[in-house]
Amino acid sequence: MQFETSFARRRTRSIQVGTVPVGGDAPISVQSMTTTKTADVEGTLAQIYALAGAGCDIVRCTCNEAEAAEGLARIVPRSPLPIIADIHNNHRMALAALEAGVHGLRLNPGNIRRPEHIKAVASACRDRGVSIRIGVNGGSLDESLYRKYGGRVTPEAMVESAMMELAYFADVDFDLVKISVKASNVPLTIEAYRQLAEATDFPLHLGVTEAGPPPAGLVKATAGIATLLAEGIGDTIRYSLTADPVEEARAGRQLLEAMGLRERKNVDLIACPSCGRAEVDVIDVATRAMEAFGDRQIPLQVAVMGCVVNGPGEARDADIGIAAGNKRGHLFVKGRNVAVVPEADMVEALVEWAEYIQAHGVEAALSRADIAVAEREARKDRQRLLEDQGEDVNDSETRVELIRSTMTR
Repeated sequence: MQFETSFARRRTRSIQVGTVPVGGDAPISVQSMTTTKTADVEGTLAQIYALAGAGCDIVRCTCNEAEAAEGLARIVPRSPLPIIADIHNNHRMALAALEAGVHGLRLNPGNIRRPEHIKAVASACRDRGVSIRIGVNGGSLDESLYRKYGGRVTPEAMVESAMMELAYFADVDFDLVKISVKASNVPLTIEAYRQLAEATDFPLHLGVTEAGPPPAGLVKATAGIATLLAEGIGDTIRYSLTADPVEEARAGRQLLEAMGLRERKNVDLIACPSCGRAEVDVIDVATRAMEAFGDRQIPLQVAVMGCVVNGPGEARDADIGIAAGNKRGHLFVKGRNVAVVPEADMVEALVEWAEYIQAHGVEAALSRADIAVAEREARKDRQRLLEDQGEDVNDSETRVELIRSTMTR
C-alpha cells in the first residue's frame, strides 16, 4: 500500500545509475556499501544479494587497488544491483573501475585534488554515460577550505567543496551527477544539505557519515535523514552504521516506508507498549514475530497486543494482529476476531495468517474463519480480565483523585 504524504519533493535533474533512476520523479532509493574485500568476488556477491533482499537499490564497493578493480569486472555482470565504485586517492582506480563496467563512481573532492585528474575521470564517465557522486565528507575537506573557514568544518565549506568539483565537471561538459555533503554532526549535516539544495538542482544523496553502531547510530542517522526528507530534500539515502550493511539497507527501507515515500515491501510490525493488563511479555512476542517475518516480502501492518481487552480495538486498522488473554492468543483481521490459538503458538499463527492474507486477500481470510466462535471466546476472555483486574488496571482514576485532593489543600 502506498501511503499519502504531504512532503513536497524538491525538483531535481534526473540521472540513471544502471537500471535505477535517481532524482526527478523517481522514488527515493536506498543505498549501502559492502564491507568485504572487493577482490573476494564470491563473498562480495553474497553480501550484495543479502542487501538486495533487505531492500537495497544501489550498492557501493571499494576500489582501492588493482585486485579490487579486477574483482569488480567479475562482480558487475553477476550483481542483482547497480554497482558504484568508491574511489579514494588514485584517479587511475576510477578509470580501472570504469573498464570493469561499474554503473557509477563516488569521488571525494578532499582526496582527488588535481583538476586534470578530476577532469580525466569526468570525461571518461561522460563518454560512457556513467554517473558520479560528488561525496563531500566533513572529515576530509581540502586544506584550503579549512583555512578559509577558520580551521573548522562549516556548511558553507562543504557546499563550496561540492561546487568546486561541479565546476571541474562543467569544464568537460559532464553533468550526470548527484551530490552528498555528509558530516558526523547532525545539525551541521542538515544545514549543509539545506544550503546545497538552494545552490543546485542536482539530485542529492543523504546520510550522516560515521553515525556509529546501533542504536545510537540509527538515531543519529534518522534524525538527519528524516528531517531533510520531511523538507522535500533527498533523492537517495544511506545509513552509515558500524554494523552489518544489511542493517543499513533494512533501516533505510523502513524509514522510507514509514514516511510514506516508498511503497511498503515488508511487514510493518506495531506493538503496544504494554501495561498492567498485559498477560504476556509483549517485548518477547514482538521480537519473536519480527524474527519470524524476517525479510519476507509481506507488505502488511501486523499488530502484537498485550491484552484482549483493548488490543483489537486499538489496532483495528492493522491488517492482522494478535492479542493475549487467558493463556490464549486471539487473532484478529481488520479488527474482527477470527481465531483462538494456544499462547505458545501465537507467533506461528500470526505468520501463517499473514501469509494467507498476502496470497488470498482479507475477504478470503475472513471467510475461512469461524468468526462467531472467535468473537465469543474473545468476549469471555475480556470479561474474565475485567473481573480479575477491574476497569482501571493502571489505577489512573485513583491518581487523578489524589491530584485533585492535593490541589485543593
